[in-house]
Amino acid sequence: MGNRNRRPPGTPGLTMAAPANIPPRTAHTGPDEVLRRLDLAVAHKLDGLLHGDYQGLVPGHGSELGETRGYNAGDDVRRIDWNVTARFQAPYVRDTIADRELETWTLVDLGPSMDFGTAYCEKRDLAVSAAAAIGFLTSRTGNRFGAVMAQPGDDTVVVPARGGRTHLMSTLHRMVASPRHPQGSVDLGLALDRLSGAARRRGLAVVVSDFLADPESWSRPLRRVSTRHETIAIEIIDPRELALPDVGILSVVDPSSGRTREVATGSKKLRDRYEVAATAQRAMIAEAIRAAGVDHLVLRTDRDWLLDVVRFVADRRARVHARRSGWSAR
Repeated sequence: MGNRNRRPPGTPGLTMAAPANIPPRTAHTGPDEVLRRLDLAVAHKLDGLLHGDYQGLVPGHGSELGETRGYNAGDDVRRIDWNVTARFQAPYVRDTIADRELETWTLVDLGPSMDFGTAYCEKRDLAVSAAAAIGFLTSRTGNRFGAVMAQPGDDTVVVPARGGRTHLMSTLHRMVASPRHPQGSVDLGLALDRLSGAARRRGLAVVVSDFLADPESWSRPLRRVSTRHETIAIEIIDPRELALPDVGILSVVDPSSGRTREVATGSKKLRDRYEVAATAQRAMIAEAIRAAGVDHLVLRTDRDWLLDVVRFVADRRARVHARRSGWSAR
C-alpha cells in the first residue's frame, strides 16, 4: 500500500515544518520535535499569509454593540433593536463587535481509523497538524485554547480552555503523545456533546475527524455546536479511502472490530464499485456537514495541507467580506 517513511522534501504532513530536507517522522521523533516543526510551519508559512486575528478565520460573536442594519431573512430575531424598529416602522437588527478575547475549542478524533496513511503521513498526524495550526493562529492577544481528544470507549479527554503558549504547547503535546488503540471506534456524537458542555462561552469550534461514522450519530450534535459557535469541520482523507490500487491480494482490517479480510484488487469491477461507494460516502458526509451549517475543509494525506488551509481561509475571508459589503450597501 506504500511506504509511509519515504517523503520527498516539501511534502504535506508533519514534515512540512521547514522548506526542504526535513527527515520523516519515525519512532525516534519525539513529541517536542514534532511540535517544534509544526510551530515553524505555521509561523513561517501560514502566519505570513493569513494576516488578521479575527476577520475571515474567526469573525465570531461578540458582546459589544455595533451598528444597526435592516433585518434580513435568517437573522437572529434576538438581535432585533426594538427602539430603532419602532422609530422606522421596519425591523432592524444590531450587529455585535467580536470580543477581542477569543475562546477556541478543537475536537480531535484520535480513534483507530485515524492511525492509517499511505501517502506522506498518517491521518492522525494530519489531524494534529490541523489542530496545531488552529491553536497557533488563534492563541494570541489573550485568546484561550481548549481541546477535546476523542478516543474509543470512555477515554475521551477534555482539556479546559486557558491562555498562554505554555498551555497550548502542553495540550498539543498530549495530542501527539496520546496512546494508540488497536481497535474500537470513537463516538463522535458523544464527543461533540462533551464539547458543547465544555465550551460555555461563544467562540470558535473546530472538529477534526475522518467522519467515517454514520452521519446520523454526529450530524445533530454538530448542528447544536454550530448554533452557538462559529464552527469549522476539517475532514481528513487518505487517497486509498477513495480508490483502490491494483496490488493483487490485499489484506484489510476493520479498525472497529479488528476483523481482517482479503480483497482481490486485480478485479477492475471491484475497484470501480469501491470507488463509487467511497464517492457516495464522502458526498453523504459533505451533505451532513453542510446541513449542520458548518464550514467544511478537506485535508488529504497526499496534498500540501498548508496550502489547503490558506485557500480555505482566503475563500472564507472573501465570503465574509462580501456579506458585510452587502449589508453596507443596504
